[in-house]
Amino acid sequence: MRKNRLLRIIAQEVLPPDKRNLIICGFDIIGDIAILKIPSCLKTYEHDIAHALLRKLPYVKVVLKQASAVRGRYRLRAFEWLAGERRTWTVCKEYGCIFKVDLSKVFYTPRLSHEHMRIAKLVRRGEVVINMFAGIGPFSIIIAKYSKAKKVYSIDINPHAYKLMVENVEINKVKDVVVPMFGDAARIIITKLRHVADRVLMPLPELGLKYLPFAVIALRKDGGWIHTYLHVFYERGIDPLIKAMCSIALALESLGLTYDIMGARIVRDVGPRLVQVVLDILIKHTTSFSPLHTPSL
Repeated sequence: MRKNRLLRIIAQEVLPPDKRNLIICGFDIIGDIAILKIPSCLKTYEHDIAHALLRKLPYVKVVLKQASAVRGRYRLRAFEWLAGERRTWTVCKEYGCIFKVDLSKVFYTPRLSHEHMRIAKLVRRGEVVINMFAGIGPFSIIIAKYSKAKKVYSIDINPHAYKLMVENVEINKVKDVVVPMFGDAARIIITKLRHVADRVLMPLPELGLKYLPFAVIALRKDGGWIHTYLHVFYERGIDPLIKAMCSIALALESLGLTYDIMGARIVRDVGPRLVQVVLDILIKHTTSFSPLHTPSL
């Protein structure tokens, strides 16, 4: 049953007649946890909604309410327990890969699932990939499973995400390809991973522009691919993809690089007039790029 239809049925069952036209914003399912988005006008009924969801979806064991936007250094969301078991950890699957996740300690969203596989299909045999903001490892592990990458250096600064990434690499039997690395991606690239990558992933929109010089330093001197993710706020009548391409073009030109933006797509809606965009950029070469362009750490 589609989510919207399910929510309409639940509204008919648990809300009074004068409230049934109000929108229960939606929900995500991660493993056996459902995360509800409920407007404040329905707060009185949120536990009833959650218990109804448990009845409708027997495989769901926990219902949480998203209580904040993503925030902080580790991009975490606050959650409130509504129904079911009292926990925030679970095990989820994507494309046959298994991921341990604790939603109170790490960022993870199933809405990037398509993007994980899209990138994996772009990776060519023998490539070295650097994932600058790997989290619990979905991009890295799916690349290792579904491409012939030689090595995937998988970096994260969140100690909880790093620990779970190590476990997930072990669970999915990709230790020969994925190398988990703990720390700040910029510092690790500067000290250990200069000019080694054919492809660099930057799946942290908040740092998509700031850390761009470090992604360039990570590429081989004859160039390679950078996949940069940005959050783009757009006004009425403005194309967010054009706005994103203009932002990245200004940044790349300030670094003196020769490049082509080979693709741009909206990954998902984040909020009102706010979208997440990915740009697939081919850097022609990095010989003209100087570390002097690199911001201080």
